[in-house]
Amino acid sequence: MKKILVIAALLAFSITTKAQDATKPESPKIYNPAADAKADITAAVKKAGSEHKNVLLQIGGNWCVWCLRFNNLVTTDAELSKYLTDNYVVQHVNWSPENKNEKVLAALGYPQRFGFPVFVILDGKGNRLHTQNSGYLEEGKGHSKAKVMEFLQGWSPAALDPKSYEEKTKAK
Repeated sequence: MKKILVIAALLAFSITTKAQDATKPESPKIYNPAADAKADITAAVKKAGSEHKNVLLQIGGNWCVWCLRFNNLVTTDAELSKYLTDNYVVQHVNWSPENKNEKVLAALGYPQRFGFPVFVILDGKGNRLHTQNSGYLEEGKGHSKAKVMEFLQGWSPAALDPKSYEEKTKAK
């Protein structure tokens, strides 16, 4: 009788655990291990060039909770999302055991040395402008909206345009 009760209890626990797993929202899959990162970056650069934007490469993987947290922040915060859309073409570049994109990351100066996520800013011609360690943008268990916005503004096309500084000088 005790064996039957133990088996029934284990079965009930197993069913409850499976039911709870089924109700958990699945993590978004923002990185594609099968993607051709080089081709995707080339397309992003072409688009950025034609739209007078820069490219923000977000390098990481679906396994990386910090990568998903960053993506959640910049896609759900209206101000950050608008700023990104207005100034950048965003491209997610996968790094995972299935595909480490070693050649692409080597060409970008080995940004993975900073951990994940790591951000690389390219101009509309494909020149690497900056590599950002995301640790400097963190606050608590996420990323600071203010620090992320400062980072994005500091590497936007307007911030790097000499004309914007010439106009300020003329105004004085």
